Amino acid sequence: MTDATGTADPKDPATSAERRKTARVRWVAGGAVALALLFAGAAAVASAREDGSAPRPAGAPAPDSADAGFARDMAVHHQQAVEMSFIVRDRTENEDVRRLAYDIANTQANQRGMLLGWLDLWGLPKVAGGDQPPMAWMGGGEGDGGHEHGGHQPDRGSDGVLMAGMASRAELERLARLDGRQAEVFYLQLMTDHHQGGVAMAEACASRCAVPVEQRLAQGMVEGQQSELGLMRDMLTERKARPRS
Repeated sequence: MTDATGTADPKDPATSAERRKTARVRWVAGGAVALALLFAGAAAVASAREDGSAPRPAGAPAPDSADAGFARDMAVHHQQAVEMSFIVRDRTENEDVRRLAYDIANTQANQRGMLLGWLDLWGLPKVAGGDQPPMAWMGGGEGDGGHEHGGHQPDRGSDGVLMAGMASRAELERLARLDGRQAEVFYLQLMTDHHQGGVAMAEACASRCAVPVEQRLAQGMVEGQQSELGLMRDMLTERKARPRS
């Protein structure tokens, strides 16, 4: 419906429906981009030389360096954030949560592609050797530099939990079963834990990594995810909930 000037009436139900349709199309298009990046990363992993014997350019980081460890671990960490964001997209119609999930999915899929691309450039395997646990590059006896955040951290290595902040397989399955407000709250809680773990990893790279462009990316992750942590805290408060940790 249009008014006397020929402009669409924003109150008209047909106009609102069209806007919702446009938003869904954008989600699908953005999802295609994110999935393409994830599949590209998976293909790179499949084709990588697991023994790390591929020729490496002069000056490339060592396989056990902070630069290599951060790139490998954060690529895995980011992949789960993208997965959780796609799950909640289908479990709620709330535009604020869907917008946040869209931003996280696209940002972290793009960053993941960069991290895997650097490993390719450096001639390094995408998967660490069996004797090098996740987060070992951060230092500290547990391989995490002592960076623990919050009171809700499942045992690492249990039920798919590899690094600080990551959700377990059971938690991902639970998120996929929830709807509406319950799905929103649980997603915001899971992503808060996830960001807290990610910030600790990114801070460690910003101080330990030697490649300037990777340090800058890590610092950008710290700033971006800290901002989103504040936003998620406010969104939980609006839903009369709070972070788990």
